[in-house]
Amino acid sequence: MVCAKDEALRRRRILNPDMIPRFAAREILPDGADTPVNKAPTTTYSRRTLLIVAAATSLLLVILSLAALYGSGWLAPPANDRQSNVHDMGQSVMPFDLGETTHIFEMTEAGGIQEVVSDGPTDNVQISLIREHLQHEALRFRAGDFSDPTSLHGSDMPGVSDLAQGADRITIEYADLPNGGQITFTTSDLRLLTALHRWFGAQLSDHASDATYR
Repeated sequence: MVCAKDEALRRRRILNPDMIPRFAAREILPDGADTPVNKAPTTTYSRRTLLIVAAATSLLLVILSLAALYGSGWLAPPANDRQSNVHDMGQSVMPFDLGETTHIFEMTEAGGIQEVVSDGPTDNVQISLIREHLQHEALRFRAGDFSDPTSLHGSDMPGVSDLAQGADRITIEYADLPNGGQITFTTSDLRLLTALHRWFGAQLSDHASDATYR
């Protein structure tokens, strides 16, 4: 026999479903253990792993962007390198033909010797132009004027600033050679000696196949 109290509770549950206990849906596993069906598996990653993935993704995007720019021609390498530019611009500073002459640089314990000679020993035109140019340059160097070399090689040429400021402490002499001419630089100032050698090295590098050393 159902008592009045139980009947009243039953009716309240029918009228208010929220009072009915809820149970998680479960599935029966082969071994008899049960687990909630609606529990999603979770995976966690360390901060270091996430940073590595982000960096790799960024690098890949950069590589793809550069490849696209290169393919479109925006990043195509320049047609001429520095040595080629110096060779092509040389005619604006030197009256002789760089293709028919050779610069020779010799670093000495007291300074250095710069020669320019004609590749053709009997090419009187080139020999005359070499001598005229080197005599003119020797006069300008004595006055601290190195503007001709810097106009060709750049104002930031190694050593040239020290040479321009210390020209009065350098003995600069011109002399004819059978197939060209030479300028001899002599100094007892160690700083200027180093500057001379650096300046010679820069010219030797820029003139490339148009120059050599002794």
